[in-house]
Amino acid sequence: MATIDAPKQVSFQQDAEVLRKACKGWGTDEKAIISVLGNRNAAQRKQIRLAYEELYQEDLVKRLESELSGDFERAMYRWILDPADRDAVLANVAIKKLTPDHHVIVEIACTRSPEELLAVRRAYHNRYKHSLEEHVAAHTKGDTRMASPNQSYYDPLLVALVTAFRYDGEEINTRLANSEAGILHEALKDKKFNHEEVIRILTTRSKMQLMATFNRYRDDHGTSITKHLQGDSGDEFLKLLHTAVRCLNDPKKYFEKVLRNSIEGREPMRMRLPE
Repeated sequence: MATIDAPKQVSFQQDAEVLRKACKGWGTDEKAIISVLGNRNAAQRKQIRLAYEELYQEDLVKRLESELSGDFERAMYRWILDPADRDAVLANVAIKKLTPDHHVIVEIACTRSPEELLAVRRAYHNRYKHSLEEHVAAHTKGDTRMASPNQSYYDPLLVALVTAFRYDGEEINTRLANSEAGILHEALKDKKFNHEEVIRILTTRSKMQLMATFNRYRDDHGTSITKHLQGDSGDEFLKLLHTAVRCLNDPKKYFEKVLRNSIEGREPMRMRLPE
């Protein structure tokens, strides 16, 4: 987030009252919301939330959820919430869409550290009284969780990604990388994208181990694994796999492209960039 010139003396109760007034009536006073939240630092915004809850016995974020929509709503999530809570809200918004945006779930699961992802899951449970994995599974049922008429459900991939607690160290097993690069190639060559071994490898191995596996894949087969995951644009499972591999392998490069595409209007910015 950019550094802002926030006032040193702030009345959090007064700010909470301004926000309450901005959300009452027939229309939301977005300028008033921006004038308050856009000119407060992270610590001050947290105190405003606490003051609002104390004064009105409701969560300021939930009030903003009910009053705002579109890009402005998403901007407020990114601005007012702590990182783990922010990811929890963004995940819930993505899941509850009429057409769920499962790429947000993949981005969160694959770019966060094990501890960060665990914090997101805890924040999600505290906020929505259900586990993230429960909602992911519940909202990928029926036809909407089919990758294609000839492929299986893709919620095992999503559930496994959000429940992963990977080893986060630097050690790698070169022999294992060689072996699993071969397993991945055989599955992708036969277009068995939803093979249980593909899901197992991508959802259990450490990021350093996966990087070694992807490098071996490229060295052995003359092209990157992401190239072999490019195919039918209507195949949702394949697109999710492609996103997962890119996020696990080089999240900075992935988000650079997402940001560039968003600026150029080729695709929306689905979620926040990492802190």
